[in-house]
Parts: sequence; C-alpha cells; structure tokens
Amino acid sequence: MFTPIITLLQPNLVLGGTIFALTPQILKENSISGLILDVDETLVPFNQREASLELQQWIAEIRQTTPIWLVSNNISQSRIGNIAESVDLPFISAAKKPSRRKLRAAAAAMSLPVEKVAMVGDRLFTDVLAGNRLGMFTILVEPIIDPLIAFRSHPIRDFEIWFSKQIGVSLIAESDDATKSNNS
Repeated sequence: MFTPIITLLQPNLVLGGTIFALTPQILKENSISGLILDVDETLVPFNQREASLELQQWIAEIRQTTPIWLVSNNISQSRIGNIAESVDLPFISAAKKPSRRKLRAAAAAMSLPVEKVAMVGDRLFTDVLAGNRLGMFTILVEPIIDPLIAFRSHPIRDFEIWFSKQIGVSLIAESDDATKSNNS
C-alpha cells in the first residue's frame, strides 16, 4: 500500500521548542508509554560528549513514568555511549534512520507496541520519517546547538522544512496552533 509522502513527513506533534518543552503531561495527553530519542541536536549539540545538567534533570523527571531509549544515526559508538552513560540510558548507534529496524528493536526492548512509543527528534527526513513509517507517535523538536557558536547553519534541516511545507506538511507548533484556534 502506498503512503503519501506528506503523511510520512507530518509529525504528530510539533513542539516549537527544544526537548525540554516535552513534559510528562504532554506524554500522558497523547497516551505515550515509551520514548525513543534522537541524540545529536535533539539532546546535545553535535560536538558534545555528555549530557548537560539540564538534560540529566529532564531525563530524571521523564523516566519516573516513561521508559526511554536513545537511538542515533551517529556511528560513533563511544560518543553516543558516553552520552547514554551520562544519563544512564540504553542506546543504539548507527541506526540508519529512516530505517525502522533499530526503532523496532528499541520498542521491543521496552516491551511496548510501537503505537505506544514516541519517536522524538529534530529532523523530518530521519526521525519523523522513521517513526511514521513504523506507526509511532512522532514529535519534532527544535535543535539544541552549542551556545558558543552564535550562528549554526542547518542547510539539510532547512531544506527538509522548506520541502515539507511545499508539499503541505503543517509545522505549526502545538502552542501556535492553540493560539490560532482561540483567535478564530
């Protein structure tokens, strides 16, 4: 069966902020029982080797009610392993998203059906596409970048956003959407 590309690229939820805007309440409202998190620029800047204190605190809060796995396309097992170790989470590196295989393995390790797991990431053509191909709830977040780098170019992500908008994908953040509804 053919699934239109617009459906595959449409996140179920656009946070309009970084991962830290994802709360236990949002997970509960969307019946999410498990999380698979991208790593690079979803959790840490691309050059960082361990979790920030803010990330450690966020993960400590979320993991009280929700199991979490890290699934990254990054091939550096030592770097992704260091980040995973700094937050005491299981991980998979070299995932080759939008391939579904590693996401399916992480969901199985949590003993959860894929429909109850959210794939969270900053990229449409890898994170959102992989999660949607598997039938997961998908959440698009804004990238986390190194604060010492005043401006970071995101040409691939910028192209993904532009292309997705051209084909009709809605990337209006949840809070923006609620504001829009209230003003109608």
